[in-house]
Amino acid sequence: MSSDKNLLINQVKIQRRFYQNVPLLSASPRVNEASKTLALARYLEPFPVSLLTCVNKLANMLKIHNTLSREKQEFIPIEAGRIRMYVCGLTVQDIPHLGHARTFIAFDVIAHWLKISGYDVTYVRNITDIDDKIIRKAGDGGESIGALTDRTIAAMQSDFAALGMAAPDFEPRATHYIPQMLEMIATLERKELAYQAGDGDVNFAVRRFNGYGKLSGKSLDDLRAGERVAVDTSKRDPLDFVLWKSAKASEPAESKWDSPWGSGRPGWHIECSAMCEAVLGKTLDIHGGGPDLKFPHHENEIAQSEGAHGVNFANYWMHTGALNVDEEKMSKSLGNFFTVREALARYDAEVIRYFVVRSHYRSSVNFSESQLIESHAALRRFYTALRQDSPVGAGGTPSNIVNWDDEYSKRFRAAMDDDFNTPEALAVLFDIAGDVNRGNRAAAVQLKALGGVLGLLQREPSVFLQAATGLIEDHGLSNAAIAEKIMARTCAKQARDFAESDRIRDELKAQGIVLEDGPQGTTWRRS
Repeated sequence: MSSDKNLLINQVKIQRRFYQNVPLLSASPRVNEASKTLALARYLEPFPVSLLTCVNKLANMLKIHNTLSREKQEFIPIEAGRIRMYVCGLTVQDIPHLGHARTFIAFDVIAHWLKISGYDVTYVRNITDIDDKIIRKAGDGGESIGALTDRTIAAMQSDFAALGMAAPDFEPRATHYIPQMLEMIATLERKELAYQAGDGDVNFAVRRFNGYGKLSGKSLDDLRAGERVAVDTSKRDPLDFVLWKSAKASEPAESKWDSPWGSGRPGWHIECSAMCEAVLGKTLDIHGGGPDLKFPHHENEIAQSEGAHGVNFANYWMHTGALNVDEEKMSKSLGNFFTVREALARYDAEVIRYFVVRSHYRSSVNFSESQLIESHAALRRFYTALRQDSPVGAGGTPSNIVNWDDEYSKRFRAAMDDDFNTPEALAVLFDIAGDVNRGNRAAAVQLKALGGVLGLLQREPSVFLQAATGLIEDHGLSNAAIAEKIMARTCAKQARDFAESDRIRDELKAQGIVLEDGPQGTTWRRS
């Protein structure tokens, strides 16, 4: 076994012992970073300098911007080598839209990078399959709630797969965890953090939980009733939120469950708290979601989970940036609302994925035709470089394994370890493509392999280069028509009718088709 592997094994053992001896430091991201470093240094004093150097390098590899601390922090898992990550998923009253694609492509890349980095990652993305909108939509459509949610879940999974997303390790549905929700609500009631109101609903008493607002930065005094929360005279405080909704006689039987507080269904926020605990435990390494979930949803999750268990709920909170369409917030009322399915009918799936990955996950992105054209042009540059030679590894076999020892991959890793900086990682890929175009054909292996880390560049280059210019619906020449013209040009060249050969080449060029003659014959791509 190499010395590096021995050092890594020792480092894991040291981390595990450190966490066991200093549990408060591993559980709270709010502890001053300098204090963590000092405590770790004191704990490691007896160990050899060479081992401490290795530990220091490995411990400083990954940094994550923590919404809770509002700063970038070194990532320290609860358990060495393992990550528990929960990302709030869809409420499935309808099929996913582009905003969902923006968030879940980002977390797909993040989960994949954590696994590549050697962590044993448990990635959970829940499904909310019961709420007011679902009940209303099922009723309006004349179908059962189960039929509606099964159909939309299948559509979501299909659309996400088309965008290159791997399935999460667990995808719990809220309706499968009602007993766990009831147990948590009962715990909160015993601790006097929950009460049943006159209308039958069970509410969380926000002012009885110290620290409410620590994630969003909102104080209770600033949260005026009526802005975020509808005034409800049955609540003790307008800021209180529902844990269990009392059933209405008009609602279908499949939306009701028995409980100690009467027939009803769970509130939205309690669902995630209960599913997190059931699947991952009381404390998570990473909790993530879209930008609109920070408040009130994630704030309320913290109140419920920490109120029930008395321990830190999540050590690192991650939120993606918003997606706008043509510089405006995507909205059905503005007529700029696109489902993933609508976008896939118009744009190449890899172009959409590249469009998301080229921006940092925390930044807002603007979805527009020009941005998609730019994304297609970038992918065309990569695939043009890859087409020069099929990437092969040792022994002439196709390879998609990253060589992490070369300078390009070290820069790529440094970018991804810096809060998953995908724009900088893509900049490395552009440098590799330039190296390939300058004659370093071996670099094509690394280009494809590193592209695969981001879920890109895995198709045969000709398939991408001969597709339409980012738009699936294209009114230019079909591939069959192009092949016919190339055949006619080949025949003209064989007959030494070079004028006709040039005419066909120029005709194709005028229609955006570039011909390239080589030893293997004529290839083509769309300009």
